[in-house]
Amino acid sequence: MEWSSWRNYYETNRSRPAPEVCDAPEVSGEERRRALARSFAVFQLGEAGEGRIATEIDRTHLGTIDDDYRVSLKHWVREEGRHGRVLGTAVRALGGRPESKNWTNDLLVVGRRLLGIRLKLLVILTAEVVGVTFYGLIARALGPGQIRSALVHIVGEEEAHLRFHTRFFRAEASSAFARRCFTLAWWLVGLAACAVVLADHWRTLRLLSIPKRVAVKAFVALLHETQVRVVAEETADLLPQAAGA
Repeated sequence: MEWSSWRNYYETNRSRPAPEVCDAPEVSGEERRRALARSFAVFQLGEAGEGRIATEIDRTHLGTIDDDYRVSLKHWVREEGRHGRVLGTAVRALGGRPESKNWTNDLLVVGRRLLGIRLKLLVILTAEVVGVTFYGLIARALGPGQIRSALVHIVGEEEAHLRFHTRFFRAEASSAFARRCFTLAWWLVGLAACAVVLADHWRTLRLLSIPKRVAVKAFVALLHETQVRVVAEETADLLPQAAGA
C-alpha cells in the first residue's frame, strides 16, 4: 500500500496557520469557564503525548506500511502537538492552568504501551473518535468566538487523522478473521474510552447544556461509522482531503 498521498497532505498542511485564542467572551459564567479550562487542559495532555510512537514506527516492519507512512505518522505527531498548543492558549484565555497529570490520560498511555504497534494505533484511533466528538459537541454549544473557531479548526484536522488511522486498519483487516478481531477489539476499547471520557468531563458537558444522551449517541455513531469504514466490503473513501472539508 502506498502512503504518498497522506505524506503530501501532512506536508502541505504544515503551512496551515494555527488559530489564535486570546480571549473567550463567548464562555460566560465562572463555573463554566473553570470546567471548560480544566477539560481543555486534560485534552492538551493527550494531544501532546504521542511522541514515542514516532521513534517506534522506524523499527516496525509491516506489509501495509512504507517509508511514506512512517514520515506521515511523524507529521501526525507534530500536528497533534500543535493542537495541544492551541488548547493551551484556550486554557489560559479561560483563566485556567495546564495540568501535568490526569487519570484518563494515564489510562490512554497504559493502553498504548500494553502490547504491539497495532494496539497502540487502535488506542490512538479511539482517541481521534473522542476528540472529534468532544470538540464538536463543545463547538456547537458555544457562541461565535475564538474558542469555537479554534475547535472547528482542530475538528477538521482530527477528522483527517481519523481517516488516516482508519486506512491503516482497513489495510490490516484483509481477512474475515482479522475483521472480526478488529470489530471485537474496537468496541471493547472504544466504548471503554468513551465511558471514561464522559465520566471525567460530564460536568463540562452538563454546564454547556449538552444532554448525556446526545453525547453518548454522538460517540457511538462515530465508533460505528469508523468500524464500517474498516470492515466494509466496498472500498472506503479514506484518501486525504483538505482539513475541514
